[in-house]
Order: sequence, then C-alpha cells, then structure tokens
Amino acid sequence: MQGKCGLFFTTYAKECQVFHTDFQKSTVALFFLVLLAAPFFLSSYQVSLLNLINIAVIGAVSLNLLTGSCGQISLGHGAFIGVGAYATGICTLNGWPFLPALLFGGATTALVGMIFGIPSLRLKGIYLAIATLAAQLILVYIFMHWTSVTGGAIGMGLDPPVILGYSFDTDLKMFYLTLFFAVSAVLIVKNILRTKSGRAFVAIRDFHLSAESVGINLFRYKLQAFGVSSFLAGIAGGLWAHYTMYINPEQFEIGLSIQYLAMIIIGGLGSVIGSVFGAVFLTLLPEALGIVANLLSGFFPDISTYFLAMRDGIFGLILVFFLIFEPDGLARRWQLAKSYFKLHPFAH
Repeated sequence: MQGKCGLFFTTYAKECQVFHTDFQKSTVALFFLVLLAAPFFLSSYQVSLLNLINIAVIGAVSLNLLTGSCGQISLGHGAFIGVGAYATGICTLNGWPFLPALLFGGATTALVGMIFGIPSLRLKGIYLAIATLAAQLILVYIFMHWTSVTGGAIGMGLDPPVILGYSFDTDLKMFYLTLFFAVSAVLIVKNILRTKSGRAFVAIRDFHLSAESVGINLFRYKLQAFGVSSFLAGIAGGLWAHYTMYINPEQFEIGLSIQYLAMIIIGGLGSVIGSVFGAVFLTLLPEALGIVANLLSGFFPDISTYFLAMRDGIFGLILVFFLIFEPDGLARRWQLAKSYFKLHPFAH
C-alpha cells in the first residue's frame, strides 16, 4: 500500500491558498483561541505590550509590502504613520466618529504616500531611499511648525476610541480592537500578494526591465504599492494615536522609520509572517534587555545605566548580525524549523 508524501497541487489556485492542510487550520485556530484568552491572565502592562505589538504588526506588514515585495525602499514610513495619527486625531477632535476618522486618516496617508511615491518612476535603490528620506524630513517639519493644526511641539491630546457608544478606554478593550486591525492588515497583504497586483509587485522587485517587457505598467503598480502601504501605515498611526492618547512630532522622527525597516529585515523581506516576527522581536527587545539588566544587577550594580546607554548600539549589532548570518530573517528560521519536524528523522 502506497501513501502520499508531501503536498501536491493540481491548480494554481490551490497552491496559492493561505492554509493548505487541516492541520494548519487547526493550529492557527488554537493559536487565536489562546491569544484571545491570554489578556485575562496577564498584567495590564503585559497587555499594553500586546497592543504595541498589534500596532507594530500593521506598520511592519505595510512596509514589507512596499519594500520587501515591491522592492521600493522607504525611509519615510515613520512620517507616514504620523500623517495617519494626526489626520485621525484631528478628525476625532472635530467630532468625527472613530471608525470614519480612522479610515479618513488611512486615505489621507495613502494620498500623501502616492504623492511622494511619484519619483519612484525615475528613481530606484538608494536614490529612491533618499527621496523618501526627504519625505520624512518634510512631513516632520510640517508636524512641528503647522501649530494651528498639529499643536506643534506641544503635541495633541486625544481621547480613547469610541465605537457605537462603546469606549475602548482600557488596555484589555484596546487589545481586541488592535488585534482585529492587525489580523485584517495581515490578511489584506497576504491576499494582495496572491493577486495579479501582488505578482506584479514581485516582478518589479526582481527585475523591473523584465517586468516592463511583459506588459507590467511600472508607474501604476509602484504607485499602487505606495498607496496600499501608506493606507495601512495610516491605520497604524490612527490606532497608536488614540491608544497613547497623545502625539507629538518627536514620536515620528527618522528613528521610527529605521525601526520599522529593521523589523522587516529581521523578520524577513517579502514575507508576511516575517513582518509579524520582526514586529514581535523588536517590540519585546527592550523588555528582554531590561530583564537581562535586572538579572545582572546583583553582580554589576550600575549595569542598568550601561544597558540604557548601549541600547541603540545593541539594536544595531543585532541588525548587523541578521544581515550577515541570516539575511532571510526569522521567517527563514521558521521555515527550517517546520521542515525539520516535517521530515524528521530523515535528513532530506
């Protein structure tokens, strides 16, 4: 009697399915059941970390769609998140319901992202990165100096989100709201990559001349990538603004853009699951460093001060480590781990 070994697909549609086996579906369902129940067993601070992870996931998958899948390097993602934060906040302060304000913030960010994405037709690689860096500087300048709208350096105070009269005024309530949008963002990007547009993005990333030679409109699809990526970044910004209930221009400096770029590099360029891994890794990294510092404080009393001063250096070392030893990121490690257990005890 012979049995099947591995996965066999008879159509392209089946190969592109998000979940190929019942085991995968069951595992994901179990994971979400645990995730939904987890906040009831965690402290308020730990739930706040989960909220930050959810928001970071939205920002990371949006940038990975643009940079990892379409190959358009962006150093202005932090500023685009800021556009969404300010646009959503201004709308809610003027009496808009939260959901329409959040969608308007995303749409405004998409428009801004597409405007700054226009140079992508002529610019590539490091030149496009410099153009998006200019966008970062211009937008932060506007945040800082358009005081009648943004509040300038003083910033802007906001209220918790309210949807249909229900206020999301605790970390527990915000967790389920941010989780909904994080899962939605992951599914949106995952499904975009299965469409004609997604395949066009990958073709442009791999070699733009070949993509153009087979009829792909480079300008159209590059602008589309900037638009979708910026829309999701705006959603992340709007959620962040109303979760922290306070925003100012310093929150959206170049450091935030670099942090999101590091997320997708560490997680894995072009990988949706890698974006999630990268967001979780970098959000929890400061906490892990704090735990290490506390463990060593008994032997080195001033170690916490040194760790605080060395945090950016440690962050840079970790990024360099991934670039040298695992350029495909945590997503590659995840695939290798799954393959090991799938093939064990056989080597191949």
